[in-house]
Amino acid sequence: MQNSRFKIITLCIATLLCTEALSAQGVSSVWVADLGDGTYRNPVLHADYSDPDVIRVGDDYWMTSSSFDCLPALQILHSTDLVNWELAGAVHSYHPEGVQEMHGNGVWAPSIRHHDGMFYIFWGDPDVGIFMVTTDNPRGEWSKPHLVEAGVGMIDPCPLWDENGEAYLVHAWAGSRAGFKSILSASRMAPDGKSLIGEEVLIYDGHNDNPTIEGPKFYKRGEWYYIFAPSGGVKEGWQLVLRSRNVYGPYEWRNVLHQGNTDIHGPHQGGWVTDAAGDSWFIHFEDRYAWGRVCHLQPMTWTEDDWCIMGIDQNGDGIGEPVIRHRRPAVAADAEPLKEGYLSA
Repeated sequence: MQNSRFKIITLCIATLLCTEALSAQGVSSVWVADLGDGTYRNPVLHADYSDPDVIRVGDDYWMTSSSFDCLPALQILHSTDLVNWELAGAVHSYHPEGVQEMHGNGVWAPSIRHHDGMFYIFWGDPDVGIFMVTTDNPRGEWSKPHLVEAGVGMIDPCPLWDENGEAYLVHAWAGSRAGFKSILSASRMAPDGKSLIGEEVLIYDGHNDNPTIEGPKFYKRGEWYYIFAPSGGVKEGWQLVLRSRNVYGPYEWRNVLHQGNTDIHGPHQGGWVTDAAGDSWFIHFEDRYAWGRVCHLQPMTWTEDDWCIMGIDQNGDGIGEPVIRHRRPAVAADAEPLKEGYLSA
């Protein structure tokens, strides 16, 4: 007995000494994206936040991401500058009925939106269907998950409320469940977001040019309907923008972000947001294997013919590449800066 206690004490002392030695070498130092001179470095979140989506409401940015089978599910992040982030809460601490509690199941690629005074989050469970929750305070309590549409393989949903009062929803398909992938479908949606209306329409087939298209995000800018969607797979993929003057297409597309000559492989799905000055930005993830899916922030510019480029076209091929360092987004004059480096590691 005494010998066992001696071994435990010895192990504890050795662990403490090792921890102190590693700390002295800087191994445990916190990653800080805000460089303090008006610029930031990527990733802005050196942590595992897969499939991020972001919105701005007033002076505040709100973000959520895939939580899969982890609980609490659908963590909510808050920022006032897109660079420094804080953990503001989570949507729920249980799995909805029917969800299989297995690694990789659960919440896939959520979208967060603000409409008519309410915050909405939609997500797909590949074995159950499309869910939705709402709240008027993203730091507070969210509604119970509501099953919008039951269906195996329906993933990555995103709603759009049009100016004419109509509402729509776009989503992708999981090949592992549906038996097919690389296509996007859209439907009319009830204005309250609780159900889909009418027949689904296949609005884009990526098999020929953009296989494994997924993670669509729906937007309206001027007279154009835009769908931002990654393609080519997580590790080696690229970011597309599709557009049409009709919500159901036909859609034309362009590759607007890829690895190019950088070391940022497969710049993948995310969300578009504008800052206080009206400039556009795109938050996306990069799969860094054991480090998880970390989040990058890219500047985004619009051309005269209403296409966009994410990052900076560094090699003149007409497609943006990820930036490593860039000026910070504009911040509203009355927005209180967050503590530097908070939640950045």
